[in-house]
Amino acid sequence: MKSSFLKAGHPPTLFAAFLYFDLSFMVWVMLGPLGVQIAGDLGLSAAQKGMMVATPVLAGALLRVVAGILVDHLKPKMAGLIGQIIVLAGLGWAQFGGISSFQQVLVLGMFLGMAGAAFAVALPLASRWYPPEHQGTALGIAGAGNSGTVLAALFAPSLAQMFGWNNVFGLAMIPLTIALLVYLSLAKDSPDCPAPKPLTAYLEVLRDKDAWWFMFFYSVTFGGFVGLASSLTIYFNDQYGLSPVVAGYFTAACVFAGSMVRPLGGMVADRVGGIRSLSLMYIIAAGFILLVSFGPQSRWFALAGFVVAMLALGMGNGAVFQLVPQRFRKEIGVMTGMVGMAGGVGGFYLASSLGYSKQLTGSYQTGLLVFAALALFALVGLNAVKTRWRTTWGAAHLTAAKV
Repeated sequence: MKSSFLKAGHPPTLFAAFLYFDLSFMVWVMLGPLGVQIAGDLGLSAAQKGMMVATPVLAGALLRVVAGILVDHLKPKMAGLIGQIIVLAGLGWAQFGGISSFQQVLVLGMFLGMAGAAFAVALPLASRWYPPEHQGTALGIAGAGNSGTVLAALFAPSLAQMFGWNNVFGLAMIPLTIALLVYLSLAKDSPDCPAPKPLTAYLEVLRDKDAWWFMFFYSVTFGGFVGLASSLTIYFNDQYGLSPVVAGYFTAACVFAGSMVRPLGGMVADRVGGIRSLSLMYIIAAGFILLVSFGPQSRWFALAGFVVAMLALGMGNGAVFQLVPQRFRKEIGVMTGMVGMAGGVGGFYLASSLGYSKQLTGSYQTGLLVFAALALFALVGLNAVKTRWRTTWGAAHLTAAKV
């Protein structure tokens, strides 16, 4: 399997896609790990803190559609270059112009959203080099770039303490520029790139009910992952009185778990089928989010609960994108944008709802309970479609991949 995988595609492009995605995700969620310090200086309420960390997530969700269109019309490599220049411009504005109000934080969040759109570039860039039986593994490796959220949680609070949180945006430009140079040197568009699709193709694919199912499934797995990655530093600070730096370390542990297992999620889905793998992940995620919603007294118990939930969500991300290319091989650029957008919308919902839950009820419980319920609803939906999927596009005589 390993040998055939290495021979099947283009490893330099796969590495470039991973690195580009990784550093982009580091920047995308930066406002989360910096949230405690920014909120303290700007005097933000719980709801404003929730909106601050949720804005880049929503912007990234919507811009993934734009990135998907650019991928189809300009090819992935050029789309990635355009996106990275926009992100660097936003960071430069924050560094040299300075952020001094809640409104300016939201504007920066919209710029950072373009970094979240890197998802819709990196996955098609890698996917188009690999055959169906290796899609889960290839997209799992490229998608493991969401581990960049670990870097943000680990280093952003400490750097903010040393240099001031405004200067962290300028410091982030250094690794981002290096990653862009590596990307331009190594990444190569697949000769198998499909012809550009008209804008109506986005509306066309939405007529297929399977597209909506995939969007919903990913809004729970990825939405849960990025929503928690953006919110947990504030959560651990509020709930357990941890300092911004220690809360960042706790968040990094959770995010590390969820991001590192994404390739494993893709590999497991390749072996046992995406449906079976995803079903189990929803059960585990819902169960542990339910447990931590009751606000355990021990911060270590809460950490353990979030780590297991993030492991399940991370593997679920890999499982969803083992299935998507099987169903929408020719429309993978369009579907990556649409499914990725739904994932970001799910993350925006979770991050903002946690802030509002805290402000309105004094507790994060309601926001977490509703999300656990969404995971169980996704499980019900997956069970409703699995027989049809396995007997139509996922039938053994039509594909070598396990569904």
